[in-house]
Amino acid sequence: MAAYITFSYLFPLLFIIIFVYRNCKKRTNKVRLPSGEMGLPWIRETVEFYKAQRSNQLFENFFQPRMKKYGNVFKTKLMGSPTVVVNGAAANKFFMSNEFKLVISSWPTSSVELMGRNSIMEKQGDSHRCLRGIVTSTLNISGLAAMVPRMCGSIENHMNKNWQGCEEISLYRSTKMLTFTIVVECLFGVGIEIESMFGVFERVLEGVMSPPVNFPGTKFSRAKKARAEIEKVLVGEIRRKREAMEISGREEEDGMLFSKLVAALIRGEITENEVVDNVVLLVFAAHDTTSYAITMTFKMLANHPHCYSLLLKEHEDIATNKRPGEALTFEDVKKMEYTWQVARETMRLCPPIFGSFRKATTDIEFEGYTIPKHWKVLWTTYGTHYDEKYFPDPMSFDPGRFADPVQAYAFIPFGGGPRLCAGYQLAKLNVLVLVHYVVTRYNWSVIYPDEPILMDPLPFPSKGIPIRIIPEIKQNIGKFCVTLGNPWVRLPAENP
Repeated sequence: MAAYITFSYLFPLLFIIIFVYRNCKKRTNKVRLPSGEMGLPWIRETVEFYKAQRSNQLFENFFQPRMKKYGNVFKTKLMGSPTVVVNGAAANKFFMSNEFKLVISSWPTSSVELMGRNSIMEKQGDSHRCLRGIVTSTLNISGLAAMVPRMCGSIENHMNKNWQGCEEISLYRSTKMLTFTIVVECLFGVGIEIESMFGVFERVLEGVMSPPVNFPGTKFSRAKKARAEIEKVLVGEIRRKREAMEISGREEEDGMLFSKLVAALIRGEITENEVVDNVVLLVFAAHDTTSYAITMTFKMLANHPHCYSLLLKEHEDIATNKRPGEALTFEDVKKMEYTWQVARETMRLCPPIFGSFRKATTDIEFEGYTIPKHWKVLWTTYGTHYDEKYFPDPMSFDPGRFADPVQAYAFIPFGGGPRLCAGYQLAKLNVLVLVHYVVTRYNWSVIYPDEPILMDPLPFPSKGIPIRIIPEIKQNIGKFCVTLGNPWVRLPAENP
């Protein structure tokens, strides 16, 4: 009798499943899907994707072979979702400019849980515009100009504490700590203990691309605990800041982003959870990818001494017009044109992110194919950064290619469209100011010029880019350079 009752329930359920599957299959057969392999059942191509990602060979071992076989648009299945990978400036423009219209941001569950469901990366429409407006109002011209001397102070303090008296440092580790410090002190101004909180944020980062299994001992579980610790600290800071602002009756008096977020909270425009989640997200977005870009810039300069000599000359010219101990100004930073060319060329060859996922909110017609509703779309930085159509001889390091404007949507380390990284101007400022302090204060050399780059979940140098440093000797400025791990190779002086 029990078996009969069980069967009577299971049979209709099985019928419904078969009916839905067959109708979905018929629907899919009616449209022209991009070419590509969906891989083995359940596992699909995810294993190959993750394997290529961990070795930082996504382009060489995953994207490029499929692009050669199927073209710039192909289908696959990643992390359980049917996905269409798109490449090229036209594809980037189409999908980035149609954010909120045809596609929406679609991050992995673990990323959403750890960064926060109320963060700007998850917001759509008016909520996204409100939060983005608050962020960009801090990073306008006047905001950036006010930030430069604060940034200089943070860098000087960090170098005096962590570089002075050292002969060797881990550039990547030091830069991560420094960019974290800059974000906390210059963007938020919150009163947290930098070194201890840096470690907590790092534990969160370890879980952002891990399977969302909240089981003791897993990366995700450890990251969730760290996230809760951060949230507790931030809630306390938010409430103290709110009380002080309400008592004084003054809003945003220091011009910092944290003050602007709390002011919006007081006005009822955003919630306390939104303040917490966006501080967490922006700390990660503003410091982790930036530190990688800075580190790789020095790695590239170490392997291209001619480029370094041009960059050093640019910074010498700026330094000669400064009094001892005088901080840089925003006008000084604007003169670092060649340095920014070097940084952009570095980010072209070594993008801090490989791309980003979107989800189709409707059936999308693109280049003769149909991308079904609910399928994922993945645009990649490699699809244009390594394409000779946009960048001739793409695997060579040539900062001069950025002396002239590049094609729109071909260079996309910061994304584009409505979700263009809101903090990209801060990242630019961070790179330029830090490079200035390093090259004008130290002679340096990279110890392992061919150090492998790995990825977990973001790219990182496997040994941390250790460098040897000695304080700069003023009379020798311009006569020293660094090349291929050989310290302080003397170059002929242009004006002996």
